[in-house]
Amino acid sequence: MCAPRNGLTRPIHWVPSRSRTTAHHLLKPTSEPTCYPPGGAAVTAHPVTHPDSQPVVHPVDEKLPALKMATTGLQHVAAMYAGVVAPPLIVGAAIGLSGTELTFLTGACLFTAGLATFLQTLGIWKIGARLPFVNGVTFAGVAPMTAIVASTEGKSDALPIIFGAVMVAGLLGFIAAPFFSKAIRFFPPVVTGTVITLIGVSLLPVAFGWAQGPNPAAHDYGSTRFLGLAGLTLLIVLLLRRFTTGFVKQIAVLLGLVVGTLVAIPFGVTDFGPVTDADVVGFPTPFHFGAPQFQLAAIVSMIVVMVVSMTESTADMLALGEIVERPADERTIAAGLRADTLGSALSPLFNGFMCSAFAQNIGLVAMTRIRSRFVVATGGGFLVLMGLCPMAASLIAVVPRPVLGGAGVVLFGSVAASGIQTLVRAGLDKDNNVLIVAVSLAVGIVPITAPDFYHAFPETVRIVLDSGISTGCVAAVVLNLLFNHLGRQRDAQDVTHPMEAGEEIAAAH
Repeated sequence: MCAPRNGLTRPIHWVPSRSRTTAHHLLKPTSEPTCYPPGGAAVTAHPVTHPDSQPVVHPVDEKLPALKMATTGLQHVAAMYAGVVAPPLIVGAAIGLSGTELTFLTGACLFTAGLATFLQTLGIWKIGARLPFVNGVTFAGVAPMTAIVASTEGKSDALPIIFGAVMVAGLLGFIAAPFFSKAIRFFPPVVTGTVITLIGVSLLPVAFGWAQGPNPAAHDYGSTRFLGLAGLTLLIVLLLRRFTTGFVKQIAVLLGLVVGTLVAIPFGVTDFGPVTDADVVGFPTPFHFGAPQFQLAAIVSMIVVMVVSMTESTADMLALGEIVERPADERTIAAGLRADTLGSALSPLFNGFMCSAFAQNIGLVAMTRIRSRFVVATGGGFLVLMGLCPMAASLIAVVPRPVLGGAGVVLFGSVAASGIQTLVRAGLDKDNNVLIVAVSLAVGIVPITAPDFYHAFPETVRIVLDSGISTGCVAAVVLNLLFNHLGRQRDAQDVTHPMEAGEEIAAAH
């Protein structure tokens, strides 16, 4: 117990660590309170140490053996690869890039995703959340970027205009990060649990789309062959998680992807063409597509995307902080948003797009319980190597979409399950909280269940409305303020304190 200067006692709180990556169940401090002996100077309480007097290492800061670091880092890359390459493929196709230029653009996005992941996991100065957070190209920017392409007369100018807008939005976001992070006070468990659940639910349709095949326009899209491969991959992951232990259990998703890919070969679903056609070495030359151009309309649309991205990243950091048992405070969120925005501002230099946190990797952390940020940093290293070696990048591209879909069901469902766990701790026995969760989930699910619900709204507004995570997050914050904050002081004043009531009665007599 510590005695502050005012004479009140202040306990030192310790909570047990449930890390499965260490040999012992150790204790970790939730804080380092300052003790004030009577009449003495301040003394800082120190964390518990090992018997050999070495300080306890939080699982987030733990460095695993090299082989385990490499395989689990590659598992993170496999989980997010499709999400990174999809935006450049879509935007590049809209511009009409050649196969060579499209490969270059995709490699550039992989390279910049790796750099942004380094910023987020390892951190420099006040930049980086230093959590197991993967960064990559945000899908929220696809619609406005394709709109910019459609409105540009010369298609060769489309990418320079996009790059200029992303740079400006990134720099403005970097400046606004510390102010934006103060919104953490508006994210109690009832809000964070709702948002985490929405993240998982919003990602599940992506997995279902992957499970149906690579091309929605193909005649065999959603065929039993594709769905069977997805189901087989899901079954393999579940069996490995159920009947294996230790390291094999932790890389069950990666093994499921490998086995699913091998099984897909006889069915003609696995395509090795990307490997044979790719170059061995290729560096993303700065401003390969031309110097950035700055147009006001494009800049405004990218600023809107940046706000959406920062909102989603804040929710993702809160979710990941709960999962790894290192809650994200205001300082952590500010540092994480700086990494997001700085990564976005620098990405166009190497021909990449706006970067943001990848929610699907949160599901992988939740499922494997491997919480080391250095594992994710290793994954960032693989992304950089893939950007520098197109042939290496193409190896991940070999994994069929249905196989990715089967593994995605487990990953994204784990995120939703984590949100439900948070909601259980939020106090759903209170009617106000039940109402907050009910309405916020309904608002957030609208873009999933009715994609054309907001079709009459302007395109710039739809950037926000079509993101169920953003709309659900805003709804939860507003409803929480309305039901749990506004008017509470007035309501408290309307209720007379029992002692005051007794004094008034005595005075009346």
